[in-house]
Amino acid sequence: QVQLVESGGGLVQPGGSLRLSCAASGTIFNINAMGWYRQAPGKQRELVARFTSGGVTTWGDSVKDRFTISRVSARNTVYLQMSSLKPEDTAVYYCNADLTYLTATYQRQRDNYWGQGTQVTVSS
Repeated sequence: QVQLVESGGGLVQPGGSLRLSCAASGTIFNINAMGWYRQAPGKQRELVARFTSGGVTTWGDSVKDRFTISRVSARNTVYLQMSSLKPEDTAVYYCNADLTYLTATYQRQRDNYWGQGTQVTVSS
């Protein structure tokens, strides 16, 4: 009933920029929180940036001054603008959404969803 579709990853040189997009589709009633996580090889998945419907944005420790998160609520879409990229930013980036959707019987159901992941590689 709900899907998160990511796009925008790729290979970029150190110091470069990339923009990731994530669109949520389905019978969405409300998005409670949405954002990005990443997982580098051999490491745990970590928060990049996440906002809540109440307007609170939470950032990962190493990206706040270089990345920007934004959203288009009407499209259920979130963007991650990444600048001044470093090799240590190399990871699979995952979109995540805590949302409420309508079931086939029009009941409200809250659940947590992940996108399929998009690879970001920062290398010269």
